[in-house]
Amino acid sequence: MTWSILSGFVLAVTLAAMVPGPTTALVIRRSALGGARAAVPIIGGMEIGIYGWVVASALGLSALVAASSAAFVVIRIVGAVVLVVLGVQAWRAARHPVAEAVDERAVGATMWRAVSTGLLTNLTNPKVAVFAFAFYPQFVTAGADILTTTLLLGLLHVVIDTVWFLVVATFVGRARAFFTRARVRQGLERVTGTVLIALGARLALGEV
Repeated sequence: MTWSILSGFVLAVTLAAMVPGPTTALVIRRSALGGARAAVPIIGGMEIGIYGWVVASALGLSALVAASSAAFVVIRIVGAVVLVVLGVQAWRAARHPVAEAVDERAVGATMWRAVSTGLLTNLTNPKVAVFAFAFYPQFVTAGADILTTTLLLGLLHVVIDTVWFLVVATFVGRARAFFTRARVRQGLERVTGTVLIALGARLALGEV
């Protein structure tokens, strides 16, 4: 693989990470309410989900998902349900804001829940599956080992994606004192909930 191909991959993945989506909304909400450190588990889950699709792409499974309308529809519906449920939970949280000290304990107690939320968000997103199938083969040069090259590119993808979301979490986390004000927190929960429900509805309607 040439440096020009690798640099093209890095640029494309970086830009893709910066495009706002459900994962961005989740990271902002988590870091705003619990600080940058609280966002780490959800970011970890997201990256496991991304790499899961990378492995599937390397093994040809994502090609099957992209080619099978039934499999694609199932993933799309499940993904839409996940986003809507997360959105409803955010709206419910906006109706019953809790004190900052209580939120700290809740953040610590739900680390694995955060991991699973990030994981499900990406595993049930058909965009990630189609992206893995259509994107990675463009950077596997002729004669290269497809499996090894794809898995290594996937690791680079995960590193870039993680760095970007950690930057976002750190930036938002520094303004945590502002975000934890009752009215600001209610507004954040409502905006996050609305975005997630809208994305879920869009996904359910097939606008992927």
